[in-house]
Amino acid sequence: MIGVLMLGLYLGVMRQQGDQPLAWVVTALAAAAVLAGYGAFHAAPLRGWALATSGVLLAALGLLAILSIGLPILIAGGLALVAAVRSVRRRSPAR
Repeated sequence: MIGVLMLGLYLGVMRQQGDQPLAWVVTALAAAAVLAGYGAFHAAPLRGWALATSGVLLAALGLLAILSIGLPILIAGGLALVAAVRSVRRRSPAR
């Protein structure tokens, strides 16, 4: 959800400044949002992988944009990575 909001904010800021949004940024934010959405389903077979990939994408974008809109993106990446770790722990058998 945060990824989708930040994608909208990014597009709005770029339009307001009269610039073209970078295709790779839009693609990365959209892909991270789709992967996080997929990872939201507990029964998804590749849930951990999707959340980890989303978290890495969001964290990288957040670091690149830390001086402008990066902090919420970085937080979203951290949340996705925590969810990925928790999903792996949940699937592993109890000892």
